[in-house]
Amino acid sequence: MTTRTDSLQIEHDAPISTWFRIGGRADRLARPDSIEQLMQCLELDDECKILGEGANLLVDDSGMDHLVVSMQSDGFKTVDIDPSTGIVRAGAGVALPRLITQTVNAGLSGLQGLAGFPATIGGAVIMNAGGRFGTISDHLVAVHAMDRAGRMHELSKSDIDFSYRHSGLNHLLVCSAVFCLESADTNALKQELAECMKYKTDSQPMSAKSAGCAFKNPTLTAEIESIGNAGDRVSAGMLIDRAGCKGMQHNGALVSDLHANFITTTPDARARDVITLMKQVQDRVRDHFGVELDNEVVIWTRDKEVSQ
Repeated sequence: MTTRTDSLQIEHDAPISTWFRIGGRADRLARPDSIEQLMQCLELDDECKILGEGANLLVDDSGMDHLVVSMQSDGFKTVDIDPSTGIVRAGAGVALPRLITQTVNAGLSGLQGLAGFPATIGGAVIMNAGGRFGTISDHLVAVHAMDRAGRMHELSKSDIDFSYRHSGLNHLLVCSAVFCLESADTNALKQELAECMKYKTDSQPMSAKSAGCAFKNPTLTAEIESIGNAGDRVSAGMLIDRAGCKGMQHNGALVSDLHANFITTTPDARARDVITLMKQVQDRVRDHFGVELDNEVVIWTRDKEVSQ
């Protein structure tokens, strides 16, 4: 069923699209196409949940009672590239892979190292997406965002608390981002892009249903022999592998044999299978190394007992 609030349409009992392809539905879902409609969403529910590609998201089987706001409408998918200055403006709903391709074709360097991240610009900025070849914040200049009272803000990079998988922007609704890229040879950029993609496909289960890395790479609080020293950030995948978790399975959820920090699903999987397996992996790594793994995958749930 769909209802209309002024120009904003609200879908009821709507599916929530994620890369896991499992999970519950939204009691209400809106697809605003403008800043004005986004403000209407906040008037309906100032605790609404923002949905991008769903690439880093798991929705519990019970679904969501808060209004879910999809940023996939055309109004938030605009891209403006100025090759002469390297300034790139992109809406929050723009797919990161699309923007990477467009900037590479324009002879602009800076985003190609993020190849293989299936995020939207808004989601990538919120989590400071990145990996071996750089982060989204490396070439970011500014972010335009709305607070929960409906006020717009322009934040420069220096205003934002970027760190590993962190921006401090979770309380805001990112609407667009501005980047400053560098001129480079287009053919060389295409080669670099291809190499980044090859690294991804060789080392990660790209074709499987997953949400990318399940856990953040932890910082050690004490030395662990053959792992690292106190203060070192170490690979969560390595810890999971050495704790003997590769191949672990709970119903339809599995720890990938290719990359231990990926949890993949079978067609009969449920969200609770993934949640349970993530808890089992955390427990085993804690038992083996005394290290707490924090979720990188975001979990939406009605259940207050489910870990966020």
